[in-house]
Amino acid sequence: MSLPTASHVRQQFLDFFASKGHHIVPSAPIVVKDDPTLLFINSGMAPFKDYFLGNKPAPFKRIADTQKCLRVSGKHNDLEEVGYDTYHHTMFEMLGNWSFGDYFKKDAIAWAWELLTEVYKLDKDRLYVTYFEGDQNDGTAADTETQGLWRQYTTDDRILPGNKKDNFWEMGDTGPCGPCTEIHIDLRSEEERAQKPGRELVNADHPQVVEIWNNVFMEFQRLADKSLIKLPEQSVDTGMGFERLMMAVSGVKSNYDTDVFQPLIQFIAKEVGKEYHGTAPATVNDQPATENEKTDIAIRVIADHIRTIAFTIADGQLPSNVKAGYVIRRILRRAVRYAFSSLGQKQPFLYKLVPVLADQMAGIFPELKAQTAFVQRVIEEEEIAFLKTLETGLRRLDALEETTRQNGGVIDGKTAFELSDTFGFPLDLTALIAREKGLTVDEEGFKKELEQQKNRSRNAQETEQSDWVTVTEHDAPNVFVGYDHDEATARLLRYRKIDKKGKTEYQLVLDQTPFYAESGGQIGDTGYLESPLSKVRVLDTKKENDLIIHTTLDLPQDLEAEFLARPDAARRALIRNNHTATHLLQAALRQVLGSHVQQKGSLVNDKLLRFDFSHFTKVTDEQLREIEQLVNRRIRQQIPLDERRNVPIEEAKTLGAMALFGEKYGDFVRVITFDKDYSVELCGGLHVQNTGSIGYFKITSESAVGAGVRRIEAVTADAAEAYVDQQLALLQQVREALGNPQHLLTSLEKQTEEIGGLRKQIEQFAQQSINQQREQLVGQVKPLGAVNFLAAQVQATSADSLKTLAFQLRQQVPNLVAVLGAEIDGKPQLAVMLDDELAKGGKLNASTLVRELAKEIQGGGGGQPFFATAGGKNAAGLPAAIGKAEALVGEKLA
Repeated sequence: MSLPTASHVRQQFLDFFASKGHHIVPSAPIVVKDDPTLLFINSGMAPFKDYFLGNKPAPFKRIADTQKCLRVSGKHNDLEEVGYDTYHHTMFEMLGNWSFGDYFKKDAIAWAWELLTEVYKLDKDRLYVTYFEGDQNDGTAADTETQGLWRQYTTDDRILPGNKKDNFWEMGDTGPCGPCTEIHIDLRSEEERAQKPGRELVNADHPQVVEIWNNVFMEFQRLADKSLIKLPEQSVDTGMGFERLMMAVSGVKSNYDTDVFQPLIQFIAKEVGKEYHGTAPATVNDQPATENEKTDIAIRVIADHIRTIAFTIADGQLPSNVKAGYVIRRILRRAVRYAFSSLGQKQPFLYKLVPVLADQMAGIFPELKAQTAFVQRVIEEEEIAFLKTLETGLRRLDALEETTRQNGGVIDGKTAFELSDTFGFPLDLTALIAREKGLTVDEEGFKKELEQQKNRSRNAQETEQSDWVTVTEHDAPNVFVGYDHDEATARLLRYRKIDKKGKTEYQLVLDQTPFYAESGGQIGDTGYLESPLSKVRVLDTKKENDLIIHTTLDLPQDLEAEFLARPDAARRALIRNNHTATHLLQAALRQVLGSHVQQKGSLVNDKLLRFDFSHFTKVTDEQLREIEQLVNRRIRQQIPLDERRNVPIEEAKTLGAMALFGEKYGDFVRVITFDKDYSVELCGGLHVQNTGSIGYFKITSESAVGAGVRRIEAVTADAAEAYVDQQLALLQQVREALGNPQHLLTSLEKQTEEIGGLRKQIEQFAQQSINQQREQLVGQVKPLGAVNFLAAQVQATSADSLKTLAFQLRQQVPNLVAVLGAEIDGKPQLAVMLDDELAKGGKLNASTLVRELAKEIQGGGGGQPFFATAGGKNAAGLPAAIGKAEALVGEKLA
């Protein structure tokens, strides 16, 4: 049986709602830029929050879309459980239709039923629907209107009441909310349906009786006192999980058995040489019982995770150790882990899946196809780095084996947590390797360490935020006037108090503002709000969705006064210089390096500009000079700003405007041009009126940010002049230090050559010293039980020379245990070297020995079972450490 294709089923949904008068909009980027409450889009409605919150009017009364979403926490979304069942995912598509003050329950229900039963031909006898049963505490009655509407399409035994948890949707603690109606489908076999009716399994977490569509009827506003009031306009917010819909229309029992995942699954299975059987544990809490289950879970994890990884990178979020980047790195490493431990993939593998996914999604999400090579490069580099980390962790486990056996064969919780937190070893992988070694893990201790870390993180981020206090009623959204005015009169609409780590701030919303809110890499304005009674400093300006928020330490004394909003003009001028220079830089990069250059991040402030871009090799000095010359040439040409507002997006593209991957654009955009044949970009930032205002542009550094991403930092105007002056002054100091030679470079080359010669002589002397000491030390070796033992304080010029001496002794003396100590640059250093066979024997471990001896020098260290080193603070303790070694080794051998 051929499966329905994902592209066809998706298009059926969009075509259906287009026929009902809906405007079809593209998915917003999965990575969130201007909402401090979210790292990623986690629901279909997230891109439309401003419309529901009243921050801006909806451009269309009816909208439909398919939205990329990502969830890694919350009910059913624990990352560590994805792959164990057949219907939960990290990234998923949410099909949605939206009404903003237009149609309501009647049409939403009618169209949902029509689409499911007449277009997708789902069996009506397998569908169940719910309605809100009411809530006494809220004083809300049962939604009998929805119940009555459903009676036109199905029978009462399939129309089920639902409680507030399942059938009353809320955006947050306050804000728009309302009852919802869910549509569930029973995909069980006829035999199972005969034994137990599907109505008893609705919202009971059964893998084949699942919710596929939720229609939310926004008709209330939740106030801070938890009471509800009616909204002036009723709206509809719906979400249908595309992957579950595909399971239903395909007639299969797993999302992974549909056309959404099968191309990826079959590719993975072929690449690793294993078969996918479609098995799963009985529950997500069960460990895989068979090798087939273990293989299938790993394949599902990888097929799910590569979608998340690839699309977030394509939308501009690189893996990192902070915030959204950390989430992506964690997901990527989980996929690598499963490929490594369950599928035997010891080399980078995930990146090979990107072209398969890109081709599959090209029709609906073309951004991945356009960046396939870049996304592959980033993923491959991440895989290489993490595989090295896994190897380090495995060595760490090997080193722990002896100590763990001495402690009863249990790896303590703190160590297990360190392996997870530092080396990326999850608890289950540590437990698996421990079992293979005949050891166990203190899982309760691990959980305690994890909880302590979570508490530390929560305490560090703890913020208390009051409700908004309305000062002036105002229907229209707040307006930015800063393109045309450097100051403006304004009234305070509302404010709220923020308490963070004992510090109090206020966030203010004005009816109009010249203050630019941080966006697109440009930092927010600072300045003052002035009135006859007060002058309040604005510390920062940011966006919360599309709401412009001004941060202050104090509230104005006269809240209802008319204020003069005055950004810091001098600071703003410097920011303008740097922002326009960034545009000129990007155009120059594309001209010199090639059209593959795409912006991957930027920072524009009053001190410098920083530009991250896709490029796979270091930019050469010659290329940097050419780029710098191009930008300065454009500055000297004094090119005037050509600013066009409210340009239709398609028209802007025909003008040659560059749209950035990962940015969300509306139907109308702002186009910034500096010479139509040089730089044309979509941009919402502030710019100079003429490039001549920038004065001068100077690149200060070029570096790597990550795989396939380079970074250029530069300065302009006065800062550029100051930088050049500093470099010239430094050059003069170097010249003077060398005695003001006539030919500076020749003099430096001669000095370097002389220094190199002297270093070689020092190395030769050091080697001679090592050879002499080695011969002397060989004579000091003595038997200790069944081993040859040596403990001595030696002369060494570096840690490397100490290591070299230890390795040479091991080559010359069989069955050796050597403990060497040296004072290097005033600091004590210890090295312990074991014969390989002794290290494998289990009684002796170099890491264990060196850690114990390091106590005498007030230090610590570690290494491998056969060789380990330690440093410390107390050089006077070296004789004690050397003296202690023989007894310690003897004790271990006994």
